[in-house]
Amino acid sequence: MNGRGHVAVGSEAEPVSIRLLGGFRVAMGARAIEKEAWRLRKAAALIKLLALAPGHRLHREQVMDLLWPDLVKKAASNNLRNSLHAARTILDPVARSRYVASEEDSLVLCPEGQLRVDVDAFEEATVGARRTRDPAAYRATLNPYAGELLPDDRYEVWAEGRREELRHTWISLHVELARVYEERGEYEKGIAVLQRAVLEEPTNEEMHAGLMRLYAFSNRRGEALAQHERLREALSGRLNAEVGVSTQRLREEIAAGRLLAAQPTVALTEEPSDTGKHNLPASRTSFMGREHEMMEIKRELAMTRLLTLTGAGGSGKTRLALEVARDLIGAYPDGVWLAELASLSNGEFVPQAFAEAVGVRGQPDRPLTDTLVDALRSKKVLLLLDNCEHLINAVAGLVALLLDSCPHLRILATSREALRAVGEVIWPVPLLSVPDLVSQPTEAQLEGYEAVRLFVDRARQHDPAFALTPENAQAVAQICSRLEGLPLAIELAAARIKLLPPQALLHRLSDRLKLLTGGPREFSERQRTLRSTIEWSYELLEEGEKVVFG
Repeated sequence: MNGRGHVAVGSEAEPVSIRLLGGFRVAMGARAIEKEAWRLRKAAALIKLLALAPGHRLHREQVMDLLWPDLVKKAASNNLRNSLHAARTILDPVARSRYVASEEDSLVLCPEGQLRVDVDAFEEATVGARRTRDPAAYRATLNPYAGELLPDDRYEVWAEGRREELRHTWISLHVELARVYEERGEYEKGIAVLQRAVLEEPTNEEMHAGLMRLYAFSNRRGEALAQHERLREALSGRLNAEVGVSTQRLREEIAAGRLLAAQPTVALTEEPSDTGKHNLPASRTSFMGREHEMMEIKRELAMTRLLTLTGAGGSGKTRLALEVARDLIGAYPDGVWLAELASLSNGEFVPQAFAEAVGVRGQPDRPLTDTLVDALRSKKVLLLLDNCEHLINAVAGLVALLLDSCPHLRILATSREALRAVGEVIWPVPLLSVPDLVSQPTEAQLEGYEAVRLFVDRARQHDPAFALTPENAQAVAQICSRLEGLPLAIELAAARIKLLPPQALLHRLSDRLKLLTGGPREFSERQRTLRSTIEWSYELLEEGEKVVFG
């Protein structure tokens, strides 16, 4: 330490702790930085942005777009230079670039590590709680949640998406914990969880319905019916809305005395708070792994308005995007809408596909794009564009128009190549983790690999008796490794399990294109064989590029 209490140049970096939930606070080791030190608001905003960003890294132009969207590039660049200098000086006036470093065209917060952000900890704990379904894990996740994200930045556009997303997660965790208590028969604990949460979210129908069930299971029918009345008044008074059909049906069951603790839980067949606000297809199969990827994509999407998931055919782009979108339904008040573009053969049909996705009808003698812009101009919407690769120019042009005209619109796209639109952030989708065959992992270790878990899950759909055993474990590991963690290839291979046990399947993989056929009906035609997936990619190449593969 030097005489002023700061770390001297060349010494070890101090651990940095940043709090964003309930307020903004930065601590360097045991030293808290006083609020008055952040006199330049944009210096604080820069640290907040980097703390929220995936990998705590942002491109300089992205920072300028977020903090100074109305300035020309030169003015924004000057402001960034001043804010960066101020932030570095506040964190460490001696080793100024240690804690906010420049790497090529990006800014990185704490590149030497030793950084703890409460939002990161909350999201990581959420993944763990959902995996274990342990009440203690849920409580440990919820207890440190100090309040909404950055309440002093309530009107900053760059914070809105993450704030809504985190609040939606906080609500969902309460509902999930109450469900866990309900399944365990610990009704009073579940009631206590939802009573606290409903004070914060008085119009959340799912919470009220959960309380109604728990009261009924506890032989407190009067309180269950009173809870329904409180919900009705809250929805009517605050939202001018009515109670959902499934919750009304639940009330009737309780009033008639037909909902008893000994009976199975009545499952809500609709999600009242999200009804009519998305057109995403229901999941027909379980979603395996990808928790880390989902978290990263949601973080990135909160920081940019156009995020494109790229990857080879069959790499799982569509399913990953759908699961992310499904997780964000509650964070977009005006809906999450899917436009499927794979079946379109001509870019002229792209505006119509967008319009159908968001429920917009064309008007006589008026361009459909103008109608789309007017419909979305003031709406907070997430638009999911699936399979853009064969219509790149048409999609990119319309995306640019919509983003320029609709400030609250965010777009998540999937494509085998980037859209190359202004402001686009590209997120390459990794393949599933596969075993390292050299280390000869045990059966238990194999279950930790995403590719193996996917194979086993899909194999069980075709043969419910299938299980990973000492006899077939190594063959399954080799299959997943040979298929390089490609989700589509693994699903197609697992579909053959009733005809071919893993050892025989492995032997036949020498002709993968012939073997890997017969995907489920819900797969598009181009996804039902590995060969057709490759042919689809080939047809997207320019004529000169095709010569290379001739």
